Amino acid sequence: MKLQTVSIFVNDQQRALDFYTQKLGFAIAADVPIGEHRWLTVVDRDRVDATQISLEPKAHPAAVAYTDALLADGIPFCVLGVDDVQAEYDRLIGDGVTFTQPPTNMGPVTIAVLDDTCGNLLQIAQFTG
Repeated sequence: MKLQTVSIFVNDQQRALDFYTQKLGFAIAADVPIGEHRWLTVVDRDRVDATQISLEPKAHPAAVAYTDALLADGIPFCVLGVDDVQAEYDRLIGDGVTFTQPPTNMGPVTIAVLDDTCGNLLQIAQFTG
């Protein structure tokens, strides 16, 4: 058994797709129209068999309440691993991405927090130990 797909609730699927592919560097894994929404997943460009991220429409009231509360409290929705937080931070800042927390050393991990433009904060993390 393996983790196949995880969901990130977004308030605009197209804007999320643009951000996750153009800014973060993911590749489209699936893009299937389903009524007014899409089954839309992205995956690590270098590991197409990796766990996919479903860019789920934030349509259910529970998803709205949950993600809005996390955002209001400054809590990242999920953690994305990177090899070098400072290098990713510099690259993303140069590409116009907004961060709410610059790279911060927390002992065995260095983290930074960014806004995905679709209603979520994401944490990038470099584990050193």
